This record gives sequence, structure tokens and C-alpha cells, in this order.
Amino acid sequence: MLKIYPMPLGDYQANCYLLSKGDRALIVDPGDEAQKIITYLETKQLKPEAILLTHGHFDHIGALKDVQAKYGLPVYAHQDEKDYLTNPNYNFSSKAGRTLIEIQDLSAFHFLESDGVISLLDEEIEVRHVPGHSLGSIAFYFKTDGVVISGDALFKGSIGRTDLINGNHTQLINSIETKLFTLPDSTIVYSGHGQATTIADEKATNPFFSTH
Repeated sequence: MLKIYPMPLGDYQANCYLLSKGDRALIVDPGDEAQKIITYLETKQLKPEAILLTHGHFDHIGALKDVQAKYGLPVYAHQDEKDYLTNPNYNFSSKAGRTLIEIQDLSAFHFLESDGVISLLDEEIEVRHVPGHSLGSIAFYFKTDGVVISGDALFKGSIGRTDLINGNHTQLINSIETKLFTLPDSTIVYSGHGQATTIADEKATNPFFSTH
């Protein structure tokens, strides 16, 4: 059984998710406050095996370097996020009044090219490319557990902003309708910010869609 611990971090309260089975764990979007993530893992005696990135905006990767260095973890992200990882203008850290984020060493990264499956924690995790908020935004679907981590594509009652570099409103709407709303209605959606929701609730009540 997958345990999911949401940890809102930093000024923007972006959700980092710590997923665990037994004493093994995955870290999704280590956005800030690296020590808080590390302390939780050590307190719970969890051994992290990988970092997953839904996308490369600064509030989702701010603690990436420190957490990755601490544990020497592989990092999974979409290939279209490379510019966001290496360029402070793309990841918006240059505009956010904070330390610039430039990740020059990408040797730990496994770059995904399209939809597919990765195997971690003895789970087959479906990767769904959901561009629109950023070029390489991806969602991670844990079919066995009925859970999807949507990043900043879909929120409870809202969608991701599309006014940043390479944002595209039409593309984001299409991504959600074809890649997320095609999941079972009972699927729990863990978003990049805010509370969890379900696919059924968003289909029925999200004001950005006319399916209700």
C-alpha cells in the first residue's frame, strides 16, 4: 500500500510529496526547505530511491540540488524541462526575488521523452505528458493505488497558470481532457498546490471545463 505524505514548502507552499512503501520512498517535487524533507525521511527511517519532477518551475525544484546531493538519487523529468532546470529565466527564479536556480550537472537525470512507464518501489508508474503550464509538465499515475500526482496542470477547482514561458492555455485544457480526465473518476488527484481532489469532482465542478 502506497503512503502519501504532502509537505507544502516555501513561500509558495508548493506540495512536495513523499511516497512510501515499507521503508522505501520517492520524493516528488522537492520545492524548498531541503532540511525539512531530509528530517522527515530520517525521522520516519525512510530510504529514498528517486526524485520525480512534475515540472521545473523554481517552487518545485528549489531543494532539488541539496536533496539529490544528500542521497545521490536519480531524478526523473521530461526532456522538455531541460531549459527550466538550467535557466533561471525559464524556471522563474530570476523573477521571484530569490537565489537563482541553475542546475548545470544533469548527469543524475533520466529524461523521459513521452508518455510511458517507469518502475519504482515495485510499482509500474504511468507517466503522462501534460504540457500547457510548462513544455514538459508530466503527471505520475499510480494505477494500483488510484492516485495521480498532477503537478501544476490540474488543481482543485482550477488549472495551472499559462502566462509563464511556453505556457499555452489551449494546450493545457487539451492535456487535462485527454490525459487526466480519461483516468477513472475515482482517481485521487494530488496537485502541485492546495488540497487533493478527484477526477470526478473536477469533471463535474471545475469552472474551466464545460463537462458539467
